[in-house]
Amino acid sequence: MLDWMKRRTALLRWLPSLSCALVACGGGPGAPLQPSEQASSAAQIRRVVTGKDPSGKAIVVIDGMAPNVRKRRNSGLTSTLLWVTDSTPARLSVNGDAADREIGIEPPPNGSVFRVVEYAPESEITVDLETRLRTMQERGLGPEGAASEQPRHPGMHRTSTVDYAVILSGEIDMLLDDSEVHLREGDVVIQQGTNHAWVNRGQEPCKIVFVLIPAVE
Repeated sequence: MLDWMKRRTALLRWLPSLSCALVACGGGPGAPLQPSEQASSAAQIRRVVTGKDPSGKAIVVIDGMAPNVRKRRNSGLTSTLLWVTDSTPARLSVNGDAADREIGIEPPPNGSVFRVVEYAPESEITVDLETRLRTMQERGLGPEGAASEQPRHPGMHRTSTVDYAVILSGEIDMLLDDSEVHLREGDVVIQQGTNHAWVNRGQEPCKIVFVLIPAVE
């Protein structure tokens, strides 16, 4: 019993540092950003990537802050790209950093994309709604169907992907065509290629981890 209590105490002391490492920064899906929109190195996530040495032994090949961090001032998003695969099945013999690239919101055909998104509170976004909507249209992003003519939010869009999303911290509303869902830390979403927008109506940033996989109807 005493040993169990010691292990529990050690675990509770360790968890806050793990949480801080995971949510140190968020990310936002989207087209490649210009260098002027890059976020500071302070807003990064520690990323550990494993591999094998020539003898086949498991080793750590990357351990450090993920460098591919971008910020979109017009939409209040910050994006940390963590990994990209180009095929299914994915290749395990990838050399170098698979996230050292520019990529849009969707993954490569038959691949996947792994990123973290931080959504600033709507109250902190100073750009007007028309500019935000125009920015989305310029990036080729938008909803399908009747919502394409008059989206209920400038961030409304859909992709031909299955998206796995986990709310890391904060709260956020997921808008659909004529409904919405309020999400909190620990909630998960499986987005199946439907129109949606993420709206942070709270006072604190919301961080979400996303894995996107190509899909067909």
